[in-house]
Amino acid sequence: MTRVALVTGAARGIVAATVRALAAEGWRVLAVDRCEDDPALPYPLGTRQELDRVAAEAAAAAGDPGAVRALPADARDGDALAEAVAAAERSWGGLDAAVAVAGVIAGGVPLWEMPLAQQRAVLDTDLGGVLALARAAIPALLRRPQPRRSRFLAVASAAATRGLPMLAAYCAAKAGVTGLIRALAVELRGTGVTANAVSPGSTDTPMLAESARLYGLPGPESFAAQQPLGRLLRPEEVAAALVWLAGDGSSGMTGAVVPVDGGLAL
Repeated sequence: MTRVALVTGAARGIVAATVRALAAEGWRVLAVDRCEDDPALPYPLGTRQELDRVAAEAAAAAGDPGAVRALPADARDGDALAEAVAAAERSWGGLDAAVAVAGVIAGGVPLWEMPLAQQRAVLDTDLGGVLALARAAIPALLRRPQPRRSRFLAVASAAATRGLPMLAAYCAAKAGVTGLIRALAVELRGTGVTANAVSPGSTDTPMLAESARLYGLPGPESFAAQQPLGRLLRPEEVAAALVWLAGDGSSGMTGAVVPVDGGLAL
């Protein structure tokens, strides 16, 4: 049976790498991204052109033009995600993995000085988007016949366990993701659907470049020294963990938050 995944935040970064890696493993992938900027945030988000390019390149590399579809949808919008889930089911007959990765970052000042609109953008996307995908996708995962091997996955962050100054809302959102994954794992007991997360460290993505700007650093490479690995992670390294968690090799795991952080959280 062909396995089907829905992935949010797919226009670039870790998620784009995840779409490519899933397609290379033979998955059918619905690649979702909001494809527009957020007026509350001072940096550009992924575009429709980027999303379409990710989908086309992933499908071409997999040797199957129908392996990946691009769909603009806001991860904060539960109705839009429900429509995306339905689109995946119509296209490929079901859903086997939902991967919540869409995220934004804001801060650069103490929490009490952070504009409320930015705080809402971070919490609504980084935590609310995971909640919204869980509500939309888990019923579809449960519609797969027994014995199931379905997966709900999310991306947390080393910020879930480390207090990062001037990123308090981001830390709160990512800590919320880890709590949600643990609760879902218990709620899904005995269903054949597991819930796990990956917790990345400093990864070479546009979001990390924005983090460097918020801290007044010359660029994302400035974060490399804080990781015992001594370098930034590549998006493909985080994607590899997500693809493994989506597969049968992770069948004995649920409620886990797997660090792929270069040792940052040590």
